[in-house]
Amino acid sequence: MADNFNRFSTDAFPGELRAAAWQQTLSRIGLACDFPAAERTPLHGCASVSVSSHASVFAKLHGSPQILHSPQDAVGKRNDVVLILALLEGHGQVSVGPESATVDAGDIFLLNPQQDWRLDLRTAFTAILVELKEAGFLARLMRTGSSDLNKVATSFGTGGISADFLYSIGEHFDGLGPEDLGQMEASLISLLIAGMARHADAEDSGDGDAEHSTSVQLGHLRRVCRSIENRLTDPDVSIGEIARIENLSARYIQKLFAGGDTTFGEYVKKRRLDRCRNDLANSALKHLTICELCFRWGFNDAANFSRAFNLEFGISPKAYRSSAGKQVALHLQRGRPASNAAATSEKRRNSRKTHGAPRVAHVDGVADGLRDQFASILSEIAEHAHVPLGDEAVSTNSVQSKHHYIPVSDKTVHWGYFSKTIKPVVSVHSGDCVTIETLTQHAYDDYERMIKNDPGAESVFHWDANGKSVDRRGSGPIDGSIYGRGAGEGFGVHICTGPVYVQDAEPGDVLEIRILDIQTRPAAAEEYAGKSFGSNAASWWGFHYHDLLTEPKPREVVTIYEIEHPTHEHCCAKAVYNFRWTPQTDPFGVRHTTIDYPGIPVDHSSIVKNYGVLKNARIPIRPHFGVMAVAPLLDDEVDSVPPGSFGGNLDNWRAAKGSTLFLPVAVPGALFSVGDPHASQGDSELCGTAIECSLTGEFQLVLHKKKDIAGTFLDDLDHPFLESETEWVIQGLSYANHLVELGANAQADIYKKASLDMAMRDAFRKTRRYLMTAHALNEDEAISLISVAVDFGITQVVNGNWGVHAIIKKCILGHPDEAI
Repeated sequence: MADNFNRFSTDAFPGELRAAAWQQTLSRIGLACDFPAAERTPLHGCASVSVSSHASVFAKLHGSPQILHSPQDAVGKRNDVVLILALLEGHGQVSVGPESATVDAGDIFLLNPQQDWRLDLRTAFTAILVELKEAGFLARLMRTGSSDLNKVATSFGTGGISADFLYSIGEHFDGLGPEDLGQMEASLISLLIAGMARHADAEDSGDGDAEHSTSVQLGHLRRVCRSIENRLTDPDVSIGEIARIENLSARYIQKLFAGGDTTFGEYVKKRRLDRCRNDLANSALKHLTICELCFRWGFNDAANFSRAFNLEFGISPKAYRSSAGKQVALHLQRGRPASNAAATSEKRRNSRKTHGAPRVAHVDGVADGLRDQFASILSEIAEHAHVPLGDEAVSTNSVQSKHHYIPVSDKTVHWGYFSKTIKPVVSVHSGDCVTIETLTQHAYDDYERMIKNDPGAESVFHWDANGKSVDRRGSGPIDGSIYGRGAGEGFGVHICTGPVYVQDAEPGDVLEIRILDIQTRPAAAEEYAGKSFGSNAASWWGFHYHDLLTEPKPREVVTIYEIEHPTHEHCCAKAVYNFRWTPQTDPFGVRHTTIDYPGIPVDHSSIVKNYGVLKNARIPIRPHFGVMAVAPLLDDEVDSVPPGSFGGNLDNWRAAKGSTLFLPVAVPGALFSVGDPHASQGDSELCGTAIECSLTGEFQLVLHKKKDIAGTFLDDLDHPFLESETEWVIQGLSYANHLVELGANAQADIYKKASLDMAMRDAFRKTRRYLMTAHALNEDEAISLISVAVDFGITQVVNGNWGVHAIIKKCILGHPDEAI
């Protein structure tokens, strides 16, 4: 394997170039790849690679079905290298020479890179591959017995903890640097040594003939290493004590270590140094002095320890501790905290158990960035039972009728999350039109103007001491056990109407959503009849929040706007008043010092309204829906805030009347939902929200079947694509598909890892791919055109997965009226 390189994805390439690009990428990390001859699924591959400070290579791969195998030049590699294969998701078969075995999610195999090995991945997969350097003892332990298939038992004991460790590395991969990974190697090797030692217990442990059997010798070495690991903290541990425990001679043990070009004493010292290095990087142990740490691991002379540490790692213990990364405390966490994202649902945990996948446990000596992953799994949310689409979910005339109407109510919305398990509220055929009412989740900022006397809004927002009409608000636990905010924890905030089941829609198809009309929802209270209102919140998740000039700092400010009815194309919004957020106590008695949960009733007696704000400003309205989504493939509830390949919270104001959004279908029926209605928004949505205003939209849903779009741009579409009469708008995101790329912790990590650099790179790659695929430009032509004629803009910097969009004017390519 080779040097660090940035995340690679085949999504950046047109279809005909993907295979070669993927094979070239894998060759850089010492892997080769073939593709099943009968495989019809479009090739997808994504790789993230990092080289540790000790030259070991960590790679996270995910992709479509394929065959990974050793390259032709594998023979001749160092004999102290071990290849760890941990399959996190997927299914297949692993082979070494004539031997083979099935491999499922949660399995770990240790391979010799010098041998011919083959991993036939028969489903989409996610895997961690680690090429451990300087792992001579582990390499020797692998050769025990007659089999070259070294499978680590992950259903119990240290093997299970090894699986947890590798699973957690995968979840945190993008945030781990060379030093982080270097600190983890010692713990990983220790866990695998201890796990493999268990196999030795079942082997022949004879004494007289043991020195004549390589297999038995290595079995003994495993047991000896395990005993040493258990006694590293004892300063008096000796070869004699270990010999007595294992019923072997001291001379024989010394001979075992000599076979690995070391001695018993040197091995013990190196293992202790590795343990001390991990502890020095552990902020949880910062209260202990360096002397206390070295004594903790069996050293009895601090000066000798310091010299040995410097000799082994090239840095003093004090300097190493000072340079070790420290965790930043999470404040006002919008998405799931990492400690809970690994166990997002009971269903996911059961699935992992079914396949022998790793359990969550605690490992001493692991860097702080992963320690939360080894805590006990918390009690998690009750799953929505999947209810098959029945007659009661289908409009009574859905077959004959071409138009459907979905009024907003507590029975037709889901709040703050997407899921393929949500029961559809209506079923339509391709070409049918649907009128859908939507509500803004910020309506309770002004009850009188946006909820009062409106039956639909009142049914959704109803909340008193006895309960809420719509209890779950977000993708978090239903009992609100993480922060106590309420059911769903506000991990996702948007009120979405739907979903709409599209007959005959299947994964691989594309759903075309034509936006035919958008109307504001008028106030129902008599005193505001005929007017519409919206709310803008300059909130704690806004880009500005920690960059304020005036006191009090920080602060949240809500501005209420009145929206002119769109009787002509130049209608505007104007500010009515604003107020600073003050702590609000909800009907359940929970105090909210910030806007940390959707739909909190604002007590207007507790705020000061400032009228006359923005008195000379008139904001042109751009009615649009911030959220238009099909259901993601993930089994769990998905936070509605970060957008992704399924659409969702794109917050691009160009998704307006007259435009069309194309979304790849991931689940049967597509399950289309719409929400987050906006009266207007500027690119960036900088302070946290747009003018959040309830709207009603009319849509026509057109299904493009996989077989009918073969060879077109839509055939390869795996991201949202927006088209207007005069433009194509290509949406780039920090992570094109964060739910896949970031693994089980995606809904927490996306809020910490997004950047505009990554979003710009994604927008550029998608634009290049579109021009090469849909318009037959070569790469040089596409790049030139992008630079001189394509406008890039910042879509939003507040949704966790930040957005950059590219605008291609149709007239540039000579077809002003061209559709895809």
